[in-house]
Amino acid sequence: MSIIKHGLAAFAAGAIGIALASPAAAAPTKFDFWFGLSGDLARVVDTMCKNFNESQKDYEVVCTSQGNYDATLQNTIAAFRAGKQPTVVQVYDVGTATMMLSGAYKPADKLMEENGYKVDYNDYFPGIARYYATSKGEMLSFPFNSSTALLYWNKDAFAKIGKTEAPKTWEDVGADLQAMKDAGYECPMAINISANESWQLMEQFSAIHNQPIATKNNGYDGLDARLEVNKTKFVQYVTDLKKWYDAGLIKIKSKDLGQDMVQAFASGTCQIILTSVGDHGSVARTQKEGMHWDVAELPVYAGTERKNSLVGGASLWVLSGKSNAEYKGAAAFLNFIHDPKTALFWSTNTGYIPVTKSGFDYMKADGFYDKAPYKGREVAIASLTASEPTDITRGVRLGNFTQIRAEFGTQMQAIFANKVSVQEGLDTLVKNGDAILDRFQQTYPGKTLP
Repeated sequence: MSIIKHGLAAFAAGAIGIALASPAAAAPTKFDFWFGLSGDLARVVDTMCKNFNESQKDYEVVCTSQGNYDATLQNTIAAFRAGKQPTVVQVYDVGTATMMLSGAYKPADKLMEENGYKVDYNDYFPGIARYYATSKGEMLSFPFNSSTALLYWNKDAFAKIGKTEAPKTWEDVGADLQAMKDAGYECPMAINISANESWQLMEQFSAIHNQPIATKNNGYDGLDARLEVNKTKFVQYVTDLKKWYDAGLIKIKSKDLGQDMVQAFASGTCQIILTSVGDHGSVARTQKEGMHWDVAELPVYAGTERKNSLVGGASLWVLSGKSNAEYKGAAAFLNFIHDPKTALFWSTNTGYIPVTKSGFDYMKADGFYDKAPYKGREVAIASLTASEPTDITRGVRLGNFTQIRAEFGTQMQAIFANKVSVQEGLDTLVKNGDAILDRFQQTYPGKTLP
């Protein structure tokens, strides 16, 4: 018996030795991706992450929603200070200046090059790439979820006033609103004047009219940029909106009032809205049965040479302080997202637009834009590429811009409540906004934007 036991012991020892000597299958390198989308969009991101993990065996991305954009940026700052930052983070457009000045990132273009990926950055639509690039054109982050604003119009309502096309000028809009009012429509057009609508009303309007929001080419050329929307065509625009509101041609619609703009349009309550192409899918899913509608580029004032609209959304930043293995995983993940097939998946399930020409061409060849519910979304690409970006239309790079947007909402509400005149409200917006910019500049003494 002792001989048998000795033999078994020797066999077991040998087996253990062989097991230790044989290389086990290496576990995939895990890295974190934090993002600010929620609800249905968060579920799409989760699926995209799952698709990446299943496409290869070397890396596993762990994707975690932080609930919203603001929380994502604040949580990332706190995590970085504690040495627990994610490898990849989604940062919304207005957080770009803060990220650039933080120095807490690994430039995306260098990351891809170091890990053997050749990315044609000229493939990105210029209006998207230049929003997130440095003044020298270097890509510090990867454009991700992108959109722009469009005019949504009810074709049935326009048919009743003898029109078959969307208005191309604001002069046409004014005439069409009055005609719809005369035809019995209670709400010819809906707008919102909260902080979030700065993107549609102030930023997009200024871009397509090539009007500055701030000096220093909207902040790209220095932290000493200051607002100047109180002396551009934006003053005329707000004046017209207020005039149409007073005449009952425009209604204010918001969730706080029981129905937001998108719901008001989809239900047929209001006949025109200005909102993101990202809402195209929501309108298609919730529209009043039998309603005919379409989208068009935002109107401009007569005589204006239209320029490209601005991109909205967010980009993906790779943070510093991570291991080489995690950086390899991040590069593989960004390369996966850059693939045209991923662009098709992303746009199909979210309503966001492709960020590259190759992605757009792939989707066109696939017939994506040929039929409902996706037909019409290509107008967003036409709007973003209406011109080569100018020094003004490449974007807005102002610090603490979310606070400036909040000030926009405050002053617009004061204007529409007849508490101040249009000029007084915009003068106050500039005064208070400049104080915000001054504080931001003092936070980064001696620093300049890359």
